[in-house]
Amino acid sequence: MTSTTFSISDLAREFDLTPRAMRFYEDMGLLQPGRSGSGGRTRIYTSRDRTRLKLTLRAKRLGLSLTEAKELIDMYDSPRDTGPQLEKFLSVLSDHRAHLEAQLAELQATLAEVAEHEKEARALLAGNNKRSISSTSKSKK
Repeated sequence: MTSTTFSISDLAREFDLTPRAMRFYEDMGLLQPGRSGSGGRTRIYTSRDRTRLKLTLRAKRLGLSLTEAKELIDMYDSPRDTGPQLEKFLSVLSDHRAHLEAQLAELQATLAEVAEHEKEARALLAGNNKRSISSTSKSKK
């Protein structure tokens, strides 16, 4: 049975990443490619690395940090019971949801403040336009 392997450019192209991003994920411990060639310069990624990359990008889309992503992905690599893994995942998601909801509340408050300033500015502008028209008609008399 032969296992599928990928080059850095294969995975970078598939996931629309740069090789530099791939090397960064490797530095973070998210990917652990094998090495070949002179001095081990050529990275050889396995299906396991591909899956870890896919999970890392999914975690990023959810807004998780790379550290959180690594912690969760590493849990799935272990042969332990999945119960604690799922509990940890739910805990991370719950914390992240709370953070996003707080950000949303802040954004909504800021938008309300912007709307109030716009309303005030329009009222002032309308008042200035009336005065301007009034003084123009007086000067024509």
